[in-house]
Amino acid sequence: MSTTPQSLYRDEGVVLRTQKLGEADRIITVLTRRHGKVRAVAKGVRRTKSKFGARLEPFSHVDLQLYTGRNLDVVSQAESIRSYGQAVVSDYPCYTAGTAVLETADRLTAEEKEPSLRMFLLVIGALRALAERSHPAPLVLDAFLLRAMSVAGWEPALTACARCGEDGPHRHFSVPAGGSVCRECRPAGSGMPSQVTLELLEALLAGDWARAEASEAAQRREGSGLVAALLQWHLERGLRSLALVDRS
Repeated sequence: MSTTPQSLYRDEGVVLRTQKLGEADRIITVLTRRHGKVRAVAKGVRRTKSKFGARLEPFSHVDLQLYTGRNLDVVSQAESIRSYGQAVVSDYPCYTAGTAVLETADRLTAEEKEPSLRMFLLVIGALRALAERSHPAPLVLDAFLLRAMSVAGWEPALTACARCGEDGPHRHFSVPAGGSVCRECRPAGSGMPSQVTLELLEALLAGDWARAEASEAAQRREGSGLVAALLQWHLERGLRSLALVDRS
């Protein structure tokens, strides 16, 4: 009887989610640096004597050795690079923002084993910012969501018209159209957000934190609503974690 040889490989990744398998195992979903999203079995990690169970929890940045299986790959080694879990979970706004970061990354990397280095780096950067309290958690989340949409090919138009490309700024904004729209292109039902709000989104997309953090609460709330609406329009169904984000 012929057997398929197992292929061993190593990569670093961030754990996006886990689910139970059998009595002692887990399936972990990891966004890796070189192999994109990988679903793998971590055997025996739910046993109390497991040596690497704690290293394979969500928010963990890990160095993994895996081998390819028939249906799912299998984790054979796991070493911690940095665990963001304790720092993120200890602060509720950071935890809810971090959970939304992980779910978004999972949803936007639907194709397994498809390399997505930019998304991997975005996730690591967002988790680091949340863990270190570098910036307000809601702004970190919105910056991540805008950049993640850009990586996915859905960068919103914030100045030029999303339909004809005419230079702006424009007064109207349409989620189905993909952002700002000129008077001639605006579809029915277009909104009219504050120009200051759109400037905030531009600052978040560009990483201009000084300008972003100078914004007021009203613009942040309005901007968060636009970002969430754009993301959920493209995903065609809502993110469960986004509704729980603490933006206080």
